[in-house]
Amino acid sequence: MIKEKYVNPFTDFGFKKLFGEEVNKDLLIDFLNNLLLDEQQIKDLTYLKNEHLSSSDTERKAIFDLYCENERGEKFIVELQKAKQNFFKDRSVYYSTFPIQEQAKQGNWNFELKAVYTIGILDFIFDDHKNEPEKLLHKIKLSDIEKHTVFYNKLTYIYLEMPKFIKTENELKTSFDKWLFVLKHLPDLQDRPKALQERIFEKLFKTAEIAKFSQKERQEYEDSLKYYRDLVNTVDTAEQDGRIKERIIIAKNLLKAGVDLKTIEKSTGLSKEEIEKLK
Repeated sequence: MIKEKYVNPFTDFGFKKLFGEEVNKDLLIDFLNNLLLDEQQIKDLTYLKNEHLSSSDTERKAIFDLYCENERGEKFIVELQKAKQNFFKDRSVYYSTFPIQEQAKQGNWNFELKAVYTIGILDFIFDDHKNEPEKLLHKIKLSDIEKHTVFYNKLTYIYLEMPKFIKTENELKTSFDKWLFVLKHLPDLQDRPKALQERIFEKLFKTAEIAKFSQKERQEYEDSLKYYRDLVNTVDTAEQDGRIKERIIIAKNLLKAGVDLKTIEKSTGLSKEEIEKLK
């Protein structure tokens, strides 16, 4: 039984419900415009087929969560990543090649391309960014290493490390802050916060209300929510196991160095009995 009032955006169903339906594309447009520069702002979006096949013999698939095109013909891949993936950056680059290749034209073509944007909403933190707790938004373009200038402006990767967002409702100042707050806390809320009174959020909360779902939608959401929770539990267990293994390795090294048991207990958090078993 679902206890929450609002849908979880990090479930496949919830994400598609809020951002992947034609009737709600204004939600996606507003969210994306908060990530883009003034000259990149979107007026309209068209949803495109989200499944693509490679032209290679292996026919490797690329299935985007959302794939859109704006009024200028620029392409947007929007990906929700629920669990850490070792080669997520590689996958992002690989996925971006599909909207590039599909722009090829037969005959006399001058290779001019429309811009491609890949947006990743991440429910994890990149390992190489763990020491930057306040840096949750990453915008990447091809650059000249020596000049520190953009070399190619039509390929952009944008990543949001959601666990780093820790602002409370009283600290929400910008529209960007408000969107991140909604993405992170929507299933924990019982009512629309006072800080989110804009019309766009009024629509979002109405769309997200589980009580208004049809029976079919409710069942689909329950299935999606179960998958999400199982995935989170699996990841949490793996991380906990990893931390325990790390403590054991440290304890073994301290034992070899002749460090006393009390010091090892304080250093690792392991009990005296657990440490003695390592001897």
